[in-house]
Amino acid sequence: MRFSISTTYALASATAALAAPGQVSPRQDAPFQITPIANFAEPWSLAILPDERILVTEKGGRLRLVDPSTSSTNDITGVPAVQYGGQGGLGEVVLHPLFAENSLVYISYAEPNGSPQTGAALARARLVLDSNGGGALEGLEVLWRQSVTYSAQGHFSHRILFSGNSTMWVTSGDRQQFDPAQDLSNNLGKILRLNDDGSVPEGNPFAAEGGVAAQVWAMGIRNPLGIDFDDQGRLWEIEMGPMGGDEFNLIQEGGNYGWPIVSQGDHYDGEPIPDHDTRPEFIPPKAYWVPVISPASMIIYKGDLFPDWTGNAIITGLTSLGLVRVEISGDTAREAERIPMGRRMRCIRQGPDGVLWVLEDGSGGRLLKLTPP
Repeated sequence: MRFSISTTYALASATAALAAPGQVSPRQDAPFQITPIANFAEPWSLAILPDERILVTEKGGRLRLVDPSTSSTNDITGVPAVQYGGQGGLGEVVLHPLFAENSLVYISYAEPNGSPQTGAALARARLVLDSNGGGALEGLEVLWRQSVTYSAQGHFSHRILFSGNSTMWVTSGDRQQFDPAQDLSNNLGKILRLNDDGSVPEGNPFAAEGGVAAQVWAMGIRNPLGIDFDDQGRLWEIEMGPMGGDEFNLIQEGGNYGWPIVSQGDHYDGEPIPDHDTRPEFIPPKAYWVPVISPASMIIYKGDLFPDWTGNAIITGLTSLGLVRVEISGDTAREAERIPMGRRMRCIRQGPDGVLWVLEDGSGGRLLKLTPP
């Protein structure tokens, strides 16, 4: 029998109060004020510039610059061609930690190669802004690629996170191929640790294997779409499971999380997958969802604008049509609240002032500013 930390609840309730594990209690007061800023075509990710303007990627291949004070949007040119279709297209946008000094922006995307097969790529370029509210990416260079390409159009993942001034973390999905997640001859179904120039830093756990295995920090991952550090420096990851079994994992150096050998969910055709507790050599999730929430991104909130949320994971949900808040206590995690938003939610980021910025998914997806009510 499957057990989940979360239960379904009616989206008619405005939010859910802090509750015991496995329970969600409705309440009517909204936890934040929502200010719509601008609309986009299938937005996927956002990055906040030092001047408070915001870069937004659109899956079809456009990079937009929006001024929240006026809601005006303009194009950033110089974006490479992308393979658009299914889950593929332009994905992540992240600023280098020293962006104020070097103007470097990192993007990820499904890369066309002249055949039906494609893979994710990660590139960096210098962002040069103009006086008309737009700008360009200059000197673009590809730093990393998925080592195997497929005609499948899913599970690219390609989220990017920085720690310190030069260490880069990349999520690489299994491309709907299952077995690569357990195979160190490729970099699919893994969490990767790289330098900011795409090279491999010293100290990665599988460096002795050589090749792309040297990039790998953790393996046995299905479709990782959110990563962030907590205030203790621990790396957390959220990933889409199969039919059931979305996972929230505490990532360990050299850890194997078991996909596709174990899962709390089952295959889409109903074929069962053994649970984690049947294979103790694999690291089980700290929390999981059956039915799924379809997580699309995640942050660990570190601001004080929403003091009750500090140290919590805030997850954007697609099929769950809202935000999911997970309370972390030591090495344990539990769903604490669901916040219905009425649409598939694609991305969440925290501004330097503690404000939350979120993107709705799909055609006409809005950039929303979330502040205390």
